[in-house]
Amino acid sequence: MHELIKLVFLPAFANEMLSPLSDSAIGNFDGYKIAITTDAFVVSPIEFPGGDIGKLSVCGTVNDLSVAGARPIWLCASFIVEEGLPIETLERIANSMRHAAIEAGVSIVAGDTKVVGKGACDKLFIVTSGVGVVQADLNAKHIREGDVVIVNGYVGDHGIAVMSKREGLGFETEVESDCAPLWSLVESLLYGCKTLRCLKDPTRGGLATALHELAEAASVCIEIDEDAIPIRPSVLTACELLGIDPLYVANEGKLVAIVSRDEAEVALSIMRSHPLGKHASIIGRVIAEPKGQLVIRTTIGSRRLVEPFSGEQLPRIC
Repeated sequence: MHELIKLVFLPAFANEMLSPLSDSAIGNFDGYKIAITTDAFVVSPIEFPGGDIGKLSVCGTVNDLSVAGARPIWLCASFIVEEGLPIETLERIANSMRHAAIEAGVSIVAGDTKVVGKGACDKLFIVTSGVGVVQADLNAKHIREGDVVIVNGYVGDHGIAVMSKREGLGFETEVESDCAPLWSLVESLLYGCKTLRCLKDPTRGGLATALHELAEAASVCIEIDEDAIPIRPSVLTACELLGIDPLYVANEGKLVAIVSRDEAEVALSIMRSHPLGKHASIIGRVIAEPKGQLVIRTTIGSRRLVEPFSGEQLPRIC
C-alpha cells in the first residue's frame, strides 16, 4: 500500500497538506487550524462481535482526527449498497452509526447513497470523511530519545473478532472488537499531559506497523518489551491457531502515545482512569539506534528487529 501511494497518488496529488501522509491532513483556514480525513470501510462480514461497519466507519474517522490532536465536529458518509441488501440490515447499520456519533460527540451532516447491481459490491461499503478543530500540535517529529511508549489496552481484538466471525471459528471465550471513539480519552491526555509528543492509531497493520511509521518519521528507534504488550489470552490463542502475529493485527479502539519519560506515569494514570484505558501499559521506549527501526526485547532478554509487514494478514478487516 505504501508503494502504491508513492507510485500513483503522491505524484498525482502532492501538496503541502497531503505529503506528510499522516492520519489527518492539517491546514490553516481563516485563523483556525483544521484537520480533515477520509476513509473507506469494506469490512467483511458487515456485522461482527462488538460492532458493525456503521460503528466502525464513525469510530475510524473520529479516531483519525483524534490522534491528530483535533476535536472531531462533523462527519459525512457515503453508502454504496448492493442490490438486494435487506432494508432491516441497512436500518441497523444506520442506527449503529447514530449511536456511535452521539457517543463521539459528532454530527453526520452530509452524505450520499448509491445502489449497485448484485455482485458489484459485497453487501455494503461506507466512505466517511471528517472535520475537526486542532487542539494541540502532535507530531512524530517531536519524539525524543528517552521518551516512553504507552498503549491504552489490549491489542488485536478487532482483527480476531472479525476473522472469527468470517471464518466461523469458535473460541471458548468470544473475542469482541474494541471499536470505540477515542476523542474523550485523547482530550484527557491533552489537558493532563504537557509533554505528550504524538499519538498514533494502530488500525490496519496493527501495533507493529504504527510503531514502524513513528520510528521512521522521527528518525529514531523504538524498542518495545514483549512481556509488557497487553494481549488477551484468547486473542493470543487465536493468532497461534491462525498462524498470524498479534502485533500486526488491526485495532479500532486503541492508540499509541509517546510521552516524555518524566510524565510517563502521569499519562498512564490518566489513561487508566478512563473507561477506554483501563488496561493501559507502558510497552517501550525511544532509543537512538538503529534509526527508523522497531526492536522488540523478547521474554528471554534477546533483542530482534521487527520488520515492516508485507502484504495483508487479514484482508477486509476495516
